[in-house]
Amino acid sequence: MAGKKRRIRVAHELPKTRRKAIKKALEKHESEARPDWDRTTSWGDIRFFRRRVKVGEMRTIHMPLLDVDLGDPWPIPVTVFHGKRPGPVVTIIGGTHGDELTGPSACTNLLSQTFTGADGVLDPSTMAGTVRIVPVLNLPGYRMKSRYFPDGRDLNRAFPGTPKGNTTSRVADNVTRNLIDGTDIIIDIHSAAKGRSNMPQIRGDLSHPESNLLAKAFGIELILDSRPPKGSLRRIANEKGIAAVTYEGGGADWLNQYSVKTAVHGCLNVLKALKVIPGNPSRPRFRLNAGGSTWLRAGEGGLLDMFVSPGSIMEEGDVVATISDPGTPGLMVDIVAPEDGLMICTATNPFVTAGMPVGHFLPVSKHIKLLKGQMDHRNRLIVNGSQGEPLWREDDHEMVEINVEGEWEGGSVDAEWREVNAEETEQEEADA
Repeated sequence: MAGKKRRIRVAHELPKTRRKAIKKALEKHESEARPDWDRTTSWGDIRFFRRRVKVGEMRTIHMPLLDVDLGDPWPIPVTVFHGKRPGPVVTIIGGTHGDELTGPSACTNLLSQTFTGADGVLDPSTMAGTVRIVPVLNLPGYRMKSRYFPDGRDLNRAFPGTPKGNTTSRVADNVTRNLIDGTDIIIDIHSAAKGRSNMPQIRGDLSHPESNLLAKAFGIELILDSRPPKGSLRRIANEKGIAAVTYEGGGADWLNQYSVKTAVHGCLNVLKALKVIPGNPSRPRFRLNAGGSTWLRAGEGGLLDMFVSPGSIMEEGDVVATISDPGTPGLMVDIVAPEDGLMICTATNPFVTAGMPVGHFLPVSKHIKLLKGQMDHRNRLIVNGSQGEPLWREDDHEMVEINVEGEWEGGSVDAEWREVNAEETEQEEADA
């Protein structure tokens, strides 16, 4: 039925300094003229890791992580779709941490016959540009069911790496030269580390204009304005002028199909927004641009009984969890929501001591009714793309954009969940 578009006000609640920085960066930014993406320019075959990929071809090439004659070079499969027409180079990466399975599953689904077979959307004969899909970047960690490389280091804190450094640093250098350099867009798919689980969310530096646009193109409700940590893939990409975001969903060592579906949907949304594949991207009804949050901590030690899960919409005073101690039967302590808001991450380890984080809480007091208009029977936010089919028609409608005020406690989104050494903490504080 035809009619006027419903106008909805946009709330601006980010910290003034951050809001000004983002606004200034976007105002200064003009999308770079890319004549090489022009559909009228010449377009030929490409080479990836000394292998030729023809125009209109899909090819899987194994890229060794280490350049060695003895020992395992850890060759990882990289599937390259080289479209018929000029366009951007998009790289989708899973398994940067070997025990985080959302990325490997999402990438594997993207490479299934559903998308690459006859009439699939990832048909290089109908695509523009080049898409590279890397299901498992940290192959040895994946084999060992470990977050880390065999030398005990975190690949996502080793970039850009050095060719003569430690094992992880050498791999980071190889990945930088062969996957990061030469790409225009990077989507790095993660899940929460052991002991917790994330609701589907995009993390990006919103003051980096191209990454800001990429974060929105993913098409989900929750975007965390997050400066990339030192040594991360996202940070080195941004420093090279490459648009890069991190998708987070689910937890380590298990598969959350809700998060996997959202990741697949978001990657296809980005490809549609870039005109790499045909179709119109699906947009959410609203967007939460979050610049800060609150940690919910255990006040006592014992066994944690969580009443809610990631994505739960909370009202002030709602019980989030209880803590009890088998050594003190009959005594329980409640952890309650400090105000109206959204649980963006919850603990999955039932053993807690006083002071440990049990939940990552995003205050959304002014717009809680908006969230409640899109929740399931368990009071969880229904994320765009998490269902079997897109929840909303792919038409042009007004969107609410909510900017949530605050600062990341501890300096980063995951400050309370991860261990960092003093040197890294000092450097991040100096960078801030």
